Amino acid sequence: MTPPLIHLAEAQKSAPVTDWAARIGWVVGLLVFVVFVYWLMRQGWKWRGTLQGDLPELHAAPADAGEPKLTRLTGRYHGSTTAGQWLDRIVARGLGTRSRAELTLTDQGLDVVRPGAADFFVPAAALRGARLDKGIAGKVLTEGGLLIVTWEHGGRQIDSGFRSDRADEHPAWVEALNELSTTEHHTSTTEHTETEGAR
Repeated sequence: MTPPLIHLAEAQKSAPVTDWAARIGWVVGLLVFVVFVYWLMRQGWKWRGTLQGDLPELHAAPADAGEPKLTRLTGRYHGSTTAGQWLDRIVARGLGTRSRAELTLTDQGLDVVRPGAADFFVPAAALRGARLDKGIAGKVLTEGGLLIVTWEHGGRQIDSGFRSDRADEHPAWVEALNELSTTEHHTSTTEHTETEGAR
């Protein structure tokens, strides 16, 4: 056998053997790490929910909410945070669950229907305004990609983020929500002043 052929045969015999035990160990270790991280996230979620346990039950839509002020908005609900603090997520009362959503705005308030998650209703008197923004707790989009509705519940100011399937609807919703919240705030202030004056 010529020298080149001898070297070729030796090279074929000395091919490294795969260490399956080491590979399986690495895979198992990685899976354990992923499960541990997921468990920590779940614990953090539960802890946050416990801290926010003083948030009252959300309102249900009235039987007769009136005629819609705008065409119903269909899209996604991306979550709620403490107003003005876009990373301080609120998870209590199901507000932390992302879902599809259908919004209806009437003189009575904002009705949020969420397939697969808890529906809720924001009375007109609780609305504090609306704006366009680009991010809310874990979701960042292009500038103006999110409709942020600010409302009050249980003495807490809340920002809730929505994205319509048709983003060109956002400006009209901001205008209508701001108009309704301003009207309701003015009415509530007038009624309070009149009541104080009567005393």
